Amino acid sequence: MKHDTRELDEIQRIANAAQRRLDIYRTIHKALRALMCDTLVAVGRMDVHDELELAQTTQRVLQTLDFMRSHLGHENAFIHPALEARAAGASGPIADDHVHHEAEIDALAADTTALLHTPGVSRDAAALVLYHRLSLFVAHNFEHMHVEESAHNAALWAHYTDAELADLHNCLVGSIPPEEMMFCMRWMVPFMNPGERAAVLADMRAHAPAPAFAAVLDMARPHLQPREWDKLMLALGEGAAS
Repeated sequence: MKHDTRELDEIQRIANAAQRRLDIYRTIHKALRALMCDTLVAVGRMDVHDELELAQTTQRVLQTLDFMRSHLGHENAFIHPALEARAAGASGPIADDHVHHEAEIDALAADTTALLHTPGVSRDAAALVLYHRLSLFVAHNFEHMHVEESAHNAALWAHYTDAELADLHNCLVGSIPPEEMMFCMRWMVPFMNPGERAAVLADMRAHAPAPAFAAVLDMARPHLQPREWDKLMLALGEGAAS
């Protein structure tokens, strides 16, 4: 697959605009990309004849699918109404994608559960089918997220101030249950760049209860390299950890 010049120019334009405006998609999409890739790799390397590994890996797939379903729900409830309120029709194509993605999630969940009950002699073939279907799901989502980061951001930036977008984002985040938020932070914090990581955690420290902030740091630390952790502590004014 080749990229033409227009696609590359569009990517550059989006990147330039995102440096000047609030991008409500950036960090959650980094988390989703990391989660989906990690899950896909786990399925590809899974030993389907090891009962424990099979159970653990299929549970990871189901957890990923549940998180993806919840993410669609958050966008449907908050982002799409905001788009339609000031740019009627802007969310239409992506809303249709969401319907298809929900159907794909249902099908993948059924395939994943069925794999647990597949006789040993048939597991390798069933796992390969799941791997390929999950690969396509990941590919579709990557393309889908690019449209949101380009077309949706362009509409949001044209019709909302950064302060309004921050309020919208805060309302969305405030609707997420604590357990789901902790799972989200597990995949968001380690896969942001240092500046993004420090900004997100500084904001959390300012607005979340201290025990919740401490729990996120404890959760994130094992997934960060020592230099990444030291940079984070310095950015938060905590000093470099030994």
